[in-house]
Amino acid sequence: MSVRAAVLSAVDAPLETTGIDLPEPGPGQVRVRLAAAGVCHSDLSLTNGTMRLPVPAVLGHEGAGTVVSVGEGVTHVAPGDGVVLNWAPSCGACPACARGEVWLCADALSGAARVHAHRADDGTPLHPGLNVAAFAEETVVPASCVLPAPDGVPLTDAALLGCAVLTGYGAVHHCARVRPGESVAVFGAGGVGLAALQSARIAGATTIVAVDVSPAKEELARSAGATHYLVASDTTAREIRALTGKQGVDAAVECVGRATTIRTAWDSTRRGGRTAVVGIGGKDQQVTFNALEIFHWGRTLSGCVYGNSDPARDLPVLAGHIRAGRFDLGALVTERITLDGIPAAFDTMSAGKGGRALVVFQEP
Repeated sequence: MSVRAAVLSAVDAPLETTGIDLPEPGPGQVRVRLAAAGVCHSDLSLTNGTMRLPVPAVLGHEGAGTVVSVGEGVTHVAPGDGVVLNWAPSCGACPACARGEVWLCADALSGAARVHAHRADDGTPLHPGLNVAAFAEETVVPASCVLPAPDGVPLTDAALLGCAVLTGYGAVHHCARVRPGESVAVFGAGGVGLAALQSARIAGATTIVAVDVSPAKEELARSAGATHYLVASDTTAREIRALTGKQGVDAAVECVGRATTIRTAWDSTRRGGRTAVVGIGGKDQQVTFNALEIFHWGRTLSGCVYGNSDPARDLPVLAGHIRAGRFDLGALVTERITLDGIPAAFDTMSAGKGGRALVVFQEP
């Protein structure tokens, strides 16, 4: 069966919307009709070579939809069920999984169980970028890549749970470990940053500073929970310290992935403060510290993969926040587009504008 998909033919090439042929699900596989897919900065990083993947490929890793059919042995979902795609399923057997650090699973992106589609016009095999290939009307994925969608959450909104929300929520709750009454700075007010701001509010932070290069994002950030908004500059760390009694924030969440931003986030925290780095930067982004300041400030700098989240554990918790009105998924979305609109969404993202662009296949 042929479906439409956005295909990356080569690194730095424009995405092409074309027909692809999907196989029927084999043993342990699931076919999903997408309701929506979020356009994430990681997708942009895959197109420009910051993150490597085989090409040609179908990108998209943040999505939700309805199960069309299942292969032999699949029992946790059935045709007609709503599901959230999980681009980094844990194997449960590697050393990281044995430690309970499923977000560091050694086999999550191993490719052993990936399902390959083919370009409809010439039969060229297409790699499923980040396992799930969500930039398509339908996709076939390993059963481990689907989780039951939370009750009461529209599938078009639930798509955001697959990356932005789990990452932003986990960065605040699991990595930065924000506690009630603490102060937080979030660097970058895109989809993940907006999710982190909402999560900091849910965690009980009292001072929540949003930092972004765009003055136009202030309203978005404040609606997500920011109590203060700063346009990024050379004086950002100093301004944050001024807002916190000259101490610095208890925790910073960096959602940009640039050396200067990581360094500023570190400089913005108090003595003994915590910085979680969520943004994915290139190898050329070198961050430097001297040995004396590491000792003197006693700060913690941590990498944060997928929000250090376990989707099976965290999705039900997030669903509770959403149903209670504490977390607003719709507030992350600033543009609803079609498959053909993804290249323009990449341009908007590169320019530092907007929140999350959402490819909508099926209206709720």
